[in-house]
Amino acid sequence: MASEFLLGRHTFFDIGPPSDFYEVFSVRSGDVGTSIQRIRLTPPGDPCTQPATVETATARTTQTIADLLGGTSPCTIPEKALRRELKRCKKCLVFSGADVTMEVRCGSQTRLIRMDILDRDMFDPAPKTPERTSWTMALLGRLDQALGRGVMERPIFALVEPTPPLRGNSKSDDLARLSAGAFGALFQSAPHKLSDLYRLAQAPPPPPPTVELLRTSPWSPVFPSVPQYPTLARMARIAGQVAFTLEVTSGGTVSDLEFLSGHVMLQKAVESEVARWKFPQDAAGQRIEGVIEFKINCASGGH
Repeated sequence: MASEFLLGRHTFFDIGPPSDFYEVFSVRSGDVGTSIQRIRLTPPGDPCTQPATVETATARTTQTIADLLGGTSPCTIPEKALRRELKRCKKCLVFSGADVTMEVRCGSQTRLIRMDILDRDMFDPAPKTPERTSWTMALLGRLDQALGRGVMERPIFALVEPTPPLRGNSKSDDLARLSAGAFGALFQSAPHKLSDLYRLAQAPPPPPPTVELLRTSPWSPVFPSVPQYPTLARMARIAGQVAFTLEVTSGGTVSDLEFLSGHVMLQKAVESEVARWKFPQDAAGQRIEGVIEFKINCASGGH
């Protein structure tokens, strides 16, 4: 039984972008249990909201490598059985799935074990998945369970908030090895090179969007807070000014809010926030005019 192995998973979907996700799992035996590290790279989608990303996760489990492998030594799997499973659907239309390759030391040689997980394996109620592919899926399920949320649990559409780029800092660090071009054998047929994606993820993030209260007249609220930029509006690159009027009650609260201009998605955000405003007692009975501006601040956003 191996004392360590690498596993590369390229998951692809027919929706996106991004529609490809790349993961490198490093699994090693330790003094107590097994250590697991995952590096996940995502190609860029929309340049303003979905830049290329690199993420890491680590876990330690009391399970042995033999437990994670389900008691099967990868060195004993017949090459003929692997080839047969890879040929099972050469002419099938495959819209989603995962290409998986394991790198493991078998005696004095390094062995690459490849499995193709088809969309029917992941989604059909009776997929008839062959033995070794099922074994691979079970192994990946155990690794995902140890590390947390996998690719299948990610939102279909999600914003990527700016974070400091991750960098490898030593020759033994997996990130440093990745940036130097390692792990290429795990993704030989993939449409992206991991080292290229890593470099893209080091680029400065785009500037964040802003929401600003331009004016209120003739009175200003006591605490002039602004709404959050709606997620869907950001992804759709909806921006601009929202003009409105409101009535101040005798208690300083807001009533009779009316919109004069602005996109409806932005109006909803303004309505939720402005409803919480408070005005000075002297503003009671006054009609207030206000303008809040939403800016994408991204050169590729078209605003």
